[in-house]
Amino acid sequence: MSTLSSLSSVSGLTPSAASQSTNPTPTLDQADFLQLLVTQMTSQDPLSPESDTDMAAQMAQFSSLQASTNTETDIEGLQANALLGQTVSVASTGSPQTGAVSSVQMQSRSEPQLIVNGQPYSLSQLSAIFPTTTSTTPATTK
Repeated sequence: MSTLSSLSSVSGLTPSAASQSTNPTPTLDQADFLQLLVTQMTSQDPLSPESDTDMAAQMAQFSSLQASTNTETDIEGLQANALLGQTVSVASTGSPQTGAVSSVQMQSRSEPQLIVNGQPYSLSQLSAIFPTTTSTTPATTK
């Protein structure tokens, strides 16, 4: 909590106002964490600095955050790849679009894009997955 106190005393903003002005989303990301850590380091009292164990704990938290973010991205990619060939419905600006997922595009650690009817859609736009029907033809014997 001292980190937020330091940030508010340096910037003159309350913690909620500081997070609202720099980050419109309600969650903290890696950049926010590093910014708070740097602010804490630069505004600490030189006569009684933070202990090295506190800094090590904060770096461990940062590493954990980074690993969690990477895992989330990997899971999203697996979910998108599992939809290849599936018939889905996606929310669009007009009416919902229904079609088969023909491919998945991954752009460097960002949310995967499902290609449906030639148009890219994010996983968050996915509204339904329909069962894939397969036609079977009876085997003929000679």
